[in-house]
Amino acid sequence: MRAPLIERYRDRLPVGPGTPIVSLGEGDTPLLRAERLSERLGVELWLKFEGANPTGSFKDRGMTVAISKALEEGARAVVCASTGNTAASAAAYAARAGLQAVVLQPAGAVALGKLSQALALGARLLAVRGSFDQALAAARELADRGTHALVNSLNPYRLQGQKTAAFELVEELGRAPDVLALPYGGGGNTRAYALGFEEQGAGLPAILAGEAAERPSTAASAIRIAEPAHSAEVERALERSGGRAVQLTDEAILDAWRLLAREEGLFCEPASAAGLAALAAGGVDPGALVVCVVTGHGLKDPETASRLSTPPVEVDPDADAIAAAAR
Repeated sequence: MRAPLIERYRDRLPVGPGTPIVSLGEGDTPLLRAERLSERLGVELWLKFEGANPTGSFKDRGMTVAISKALEEGARAVVCASTGNTAASAAAYAARAGLQAVVLQPAGAVALGKLSQALALGARLLAVRGSFDQALAAARELADRGTHALVNSLNPYRLQGQKTAAFELVEELGRAPDVLALPYGGGGNTRAYALGFEEQGAGLPAILAGEAAERPSTAASAIRIAEPAHSAEVERALERSGGRAVQLTDEAILDAWRLLAREEGLFCEPASAAGLAALAAGGVDPGALVVCVVTGHGLKDPETASRLSTPPVEVDPDADAIAAAAR
């Protein structure tokens, strides 16, 4: 059994001997060589599949630290605003810690897979009549009253946990990649990767941050955030790295989502393909060592997968009919 993420990187995390570790076995996610996409794009491409975390997204890396510290500091409840993945992660780790989780979600804007997770895990789920940004403002106000610990990425412990993905990449590749491509929603993960690479002194890769051109209405619901909470820090990280934010149409994001599934066998939620879409937009040196962070599992958003895929064809239980239909 692998050690909890906090134990593996204890010397680089804000924890002490008395910190109670709340873990579900997060981190240590697969790094997969993308042979077909490497050839297609003219680079050496690796995929960091964060959908293999316990609740199916990268959020678990930060949540293990945020909930552990909330428990250490005497919190009895946590609160977050979420487009889905934070909700599922907060609900799971809070349940593990014996804490109440209050989740504020924009009404009608969250994928069913994520909604189901949070409900099944016992969170108090409240549908806010407004945007994610309005829900986050309300969550912060509630946390300021001292009754709930905020576990969005504005909580610095979240970023501390999420930076460990950069540690893993350097360990697995033997160095930092030349380019890191990832989705850009609120910006916390971009900021955390920059923090992790810079702490190691391994060099900061050029960061390609793939964001939806139409943030408030994008089909990529996990990055449907109109006002990124970490925009200023992301801008500085992009400048330091020599990278850039790449604005993407929904069509480009969904094309990348199909490529990951059909060329590499990796099923992710649409927003998770934004890093690959940013890479496909061009501007990367041929032969560069590139890591695309695939942030969430495809089962997070089954409705989109069903809507965009060819439906099953009904056939009789007959070999000839099956062979004909399979052509």
